[in-house]
Amino acid sequence: MATLFVQGIGLCGPGLADWAQGAQVLGGQLAYARTPTAVPPPARLPAAERRRAGAAIKIALAVADEACQRGGIAPALAATVFASSSGDGANCHALCEALAGSDRLVSPTRFTNSVHNAAAGYWHIAVTGRAASTSLCGFDTSFAAGLVEAAGQLHADRSPPVLLVASDTPYPEPLNATRPLPDSLGVALVLQRQGDGALARLTLAAQPPQASTPCSDAGLEALRQQIPAARALPLLELIARGGAGHVVLDCQTGLSLRVDVSQP
Repeated sequence: MATLFVQGIGLCGPGLADWAQGAQVLGGQLAYARTPTAVPPPARLPAAERRRAGAAIKIALAVADEACQRGGIAPALAATVFASSSGDGANCHALCEALAGSDRLVSPTRFTNSVHNAAAGYWHIAVTGRAASTSLCGFDTSFAAGLVEAAGQLHADRSPPVLLVASDTPYPEPLNATRPLPDSLGVALVLQRQGDGALARLTLAAQPPQASTPCSDAGLEALRQQIPAARALPLLELIARGGAGHVVLDCQTGLSLRVDVSQP
């Protein structure tokens, strides 16, 4: 069992422009209307890097930046955990096209962006961060895996704040037919061991498999089921409503992750 505190949140997805608007939707003050994800440009990146960065990098950096701003922390000081179920699908598609061509030449930028920690690399370069960074993939349970990793870093290493970023972007066809993700979505949490000024207190515990907690809104629930990073929405919903309770998140095979939420 581990306890940690949420200091700041970033959010971007279909019908969820940012945490300010998303909190109203998740809290029930605004009706949810699904619209295509509009990812703001990553302001921290120089123009040349912005042009090279694909959608997977842009949405990860956008929510990371928002979470740090709302959490009032210096981005360079935060350790990071970047979680994605599939990585950069568009870049993977472009590499496959290049390798299937007659010259088989791969762009250096494409190669650089092909690694699973590309978003983490862009982020730490942009903020000149030297804190520890982990990039992981847990397929459809990547958000829960990232949350467990962030909690472990906070308590094992007594580290500075940990920035957790979970994001997913679609594949082009024909890969989309096998791994359909309808749109991009990113979530970021600034997590700390202390609760001063926190939005919520989280207590994590592994338990035998149980049904995962659904969203209360049918449109948001459809989103939760379609995009792995959206598995975070029931937790964000409980935080947005400002109450106490718990959610169950899908975790690794044979386990569920229970997250109790209370006021700090």
